[in-house]
Amino acid sequence: MLNFRTDYIAAGGNRHPAAADWDANSGLLAYGSDRNDKQCKGVSAILYGHSDDVTAVKFLRPAENGPNLILSGSVDGSVRLWQNDKTSSDHYRTVGTLEGHTSSINCLGVIDGRQVLASGSADATIKVWQVKDVNHHWETCLLQTIQTSPKYLPLTVVLSAPGPDLLLASAGTRAEIFVYAGSKRDLTHQATLGGHDGWVRCLALTAEKGEGNGDVLMASASQDKSIRLWRFRIGSNLSRGIDQPLAEKTHCESLLLNKTHRVATPSVFYSITFEALLFGHDDWIYTVSWGTMAGKLQLLSASADSSLAMWGHDTLSGAWLCTTRLGDISVQKGSTTATGSMGGFWTGLWSSDGQSVVSLGRTGSWRLWNYDRYYKCWTQSLGVSGHVKSVVDVAWARNGSYLLSAGADQTTRLHAEWIDGRRRSWHEFGRPQIHGYDINCIGTVGEVRFVSGADEKLLRVFDEPKATAELLRRCCGIKNDLEQELPTAANVPVLGLSNKLVEGNGGDFSDPAPGLAEQVLPRDAGPTTAMVLAQSHPPTEDDLARSTLWPESEKLYGHGYEISAVCASHNGLTIATACKASSLDHAVIRLFDSTDWREQKPPLKVHSLTVTCLRFSSDDACLLSTGRDRQWAVFERDEANELFFRPRVANPKAHSRMILSACWVTIKSERVFVTAGRDKMCKIWDLQKSDREPVTTIAASAPVTAVDSFLIAGEGLLALAMGTERGAVTVHLMEKATLSVQSSRRFEYS
Repeated sequence: MLNFRTDYIAAGGNRHPAAADWDANSGLLAYGSDRNDKQCKGVSAILYGHSDDVTAVKFLRPAENGPNLILSGSVDGSVRLWQNDKTSSDHYRTVGTLEGHTSSINCLGVIDGRQVLASGSADATIKVWQVKDVNHHWETCLLQTIQTSPKYLPLTVVLSAPGPDLLLASAGTRAEIFVYAGSKRDLTHQATLGGHDGWVRCLALTAEKGEGNGDVLMASASQDKSIRLWRFRIGSNLSRGIDQPLAEKTHCESLLLNKTHRVATPSVFYSITFEALLFGHDDWIYTVSWGTMAGKLQLLSASADSSLAMWGHDTLSGAWLCTTRLGDISVQKGSTTATGSMGGFWTGLWSSDGQSVVSLGRTGSWRLWNYDRYYKCWTQSLGVSGHVKSVVDVAWARNGSYLLSAGADQTTRLHAEWIDGRRRSWHEFGRPQIHGYDINCIGTVGEVRFVSGADEKLLRVFDEPKATAELLRRCCGIKNDLEQELPTAANVPVLGLSNKLVEGNGGDFSDPAPGLAEQVLPRDAGPTTAMVLAQSHPPTEDDLARSTLWPESEKLYGHGYEISAVCASHNGLTIATACKASSLDHAVIRLFDSTDWREQKPPLKVHSLTVTCLRFSSDDACLLSTGRDRQWAVFERDEANELFFRPRVANPKAHSRMILSACWVTIKSERVFVTAGRDKMCKIWDLQKSDREPVTTIAASAPVTAVDSFLIAGEGLLALAMGTERGAVTVHLMEKATLSVQSSRRFEYS
């Protein structure tokens, strides 16, 4: 019986400022990734259940000594409650679902120690919920629905609990902050805080410690590039002013407005006053977060200008000052708009001890900074990375030493196992291609080269640079006999799409092309690529985006539409390619000779619609193709000319719907292969027995989008792995002789 374990999960974070939270109790970080919720220690668990993107994540401990819950809100309009399964620290299960919103969940608000939470939605409502643990069973109920008035879409909501009552503040697609107070079933609008000139993206509350007066500070971050601090003071002292309509103030007066608002709950009176105005960012501010460092209250802000700023209160001057700035602070970084080439940081969070901060950027990767007490500075450490959109294809290096992945986020990424003494862990070691088109397929050619196809009419060939080879040798023990012959490094010229070879030491980097999807970091004068990658640990996110590109060596032309499939022979001599097609003329398979990159004509014609998958047999004697026209075809190499293939056999009615994937089964010299399609069927074919009827058919619960197989040495068993459209992976163990299924195991990670 085979045993399986998860060694590595790579998943980028969703581009939603509220879709992450760092728990102060457990130290876990949870974030949304597509439709899933990730628990981050590396990435140790995936929580799946939502039917659309996760947009909001929060940790909640309803009772002081009770269990932790993870709350996740989604575009599907629901809020899910997750609790750790006691049988495994990495396994969570859904214990409740809050439904009632008619549109996407934008934000969540919680209070530890209270069984209350709030959700804000794009349906312009805020709902207050109660969550109660009754004999290890979670009961939920809706306490109140608040219709926003004047109407706005809430983007942030925070809660405070003065005594038995609630204080709720919300903001969103208006320049004002709305404060509600009362009992948990009867919150009423009592104050509107003005002063911002743009949408308010985030609110954060904290209780001041050491003052003994119970004051609460609230920070508000806005698209007007400013942060405003507000003080909630117990008592109804209105000596600083009286409530006046905002319209009576001039623009300048409204920026520094210092009137006092009165908010009352059945048990407590609050006076709300403007405390401070913080300027320092050059673009929208997405999030603010309170933390404590060395006993002092600190505010962390994350902005679209690609920087994190830490703000502290100066006791001498009484002003709030920016004490530290992290991230990209270069004036040469290009556009300073939220839709610029970088897109900035979407989220910034403190650790519970105040010694670490994390940020999530447009690339979907987490940057981690730790405070070095000896040098008294912040240093960047390894974070978590992954694609931010669908992973469309993967390809192992020919010797299995590393894995390449291609995604719809317009990047290819290199993943390898880091060997650090006795510790082993997988990480992203390179970002060879950062493109301007969605990448559809990828294939390895030999040991130091790969070819990829994207939503363009050509394919691109990339060679491994020397700096990457040295890094893989040093960190992963991957030796390369061709290391000294490899190119030095690569970069992308301004307004270019091709990775150009950089001669010399790899330090001549120009600024990235504005608008490239993930080419996000400027290349200011600084360390060369060789210097940056001369390290004994995986690259940080900054280094991945700057210094790990592979130079492009060739372009392969001939197709008339976007590339749909590519495969290289095992000996690396032949490249088979196909493109999207709706006619016989374009649904051809083109073969290229990798020695001179010339096309071997004529192209192979069998299919009438897009070819979805290409696979060479283990001995490279046959080429298997599948298509949207529901047929598979096998081409056989000409013995007289090894670069020429001719059709051997085809089955035009192999599946009832389009075939999406295929693979060969290596059983001596027999021609056995597997096809899988949208008809929820996986079929095994043996050409020595029949080319019209499969020898085995395996039914799946959803359309099968990926399939592969391998032989288990010495056991006479074949392992067949199937991946479905819903994210489930099933491994079937089969008899090698009869190809009958003996046992199955199902994994549902996504």
